[in-house]
Amino acid sequence: MLKLKEIPMFSSLSESHLKEIYDHTHIKHFTKDSIVFYEGDESGYIHILLEGSVKLYKTTPKGTQIQINRLTAPSMIGEYACFEQQPFPASCEFVTDGSMGLLPFDLVYKHLNNPDFSLEIIKSLTGKVSLLSALVHKETVLSSEAKVADLMMQKLSLFQRLKNNEIASMLNLTPETFSRIMTKFKKEGIISVENHTVIIHKEEALYNIVETNTMKDCTNCIAHFKEQIGYKD
Repeated sequence: MLKLKEIPMFSSLSESHLKEIYDHTHIKHFTKDSIVFYEGDESGYIHILLEGSVKLYKTTPKGTQIQINRLTAPSMIGEYACFEQQPFPASCEFVTDGSMGLLPFDLVYKHLNNPDFSLEIIKSLTGKVSLLSALVHKETVLSSEAKVADLMMQKLSLFQRLKNNEIASMLNLTPETFSRIMTKFKKEGIISVENHTVIIHKEEALYNIVETNTMKDCTNCIAHFKEQIGYKD
């Protein structure tokens, strides 16, 4: 498990400040599939992922999950909700066994006069904005085939490490749709699967699938996405 001083946000703090933060950080251990917090829960703590991996997701009015991101240690979670004094905008669930440090936000606020400390928080917040922008683009523009092709080009290693239903969940696709797309890619000779390892044979075909992507069948996809996740202006 990582120590607090090994996390960039805390690396610039003095030993006395590190000890103060450590003394006030409650470390909790979780098993796979454990819920850290639900969308709508009150947020008074910065959550620091010290060990393992989690997924962040929103639940649609119909009860389906829209996965926003997967995070691995070390990562900071919930800082936006704390700064805005709002409930958590998404649910957090462990996809492996792991550990989470709960740090009272009041203590974080106390150290914002440290430039390096503040910079790391800013980096984390801007990173979350970029992730949200990428999610909106993926969910409102990319077709199912383009989602799979894009992930293959960006993070092929995921196809070697995760099960098909886990990848489908990451892409917000049904397992059946994901399986159909993989079968189509194999039939067209774009990829092959040997010993659970995906091998790309026609990388240019994957680029073409993404580049020639067509809009989904909706007249206002942004509004459709907001409706999906239950967003209200």
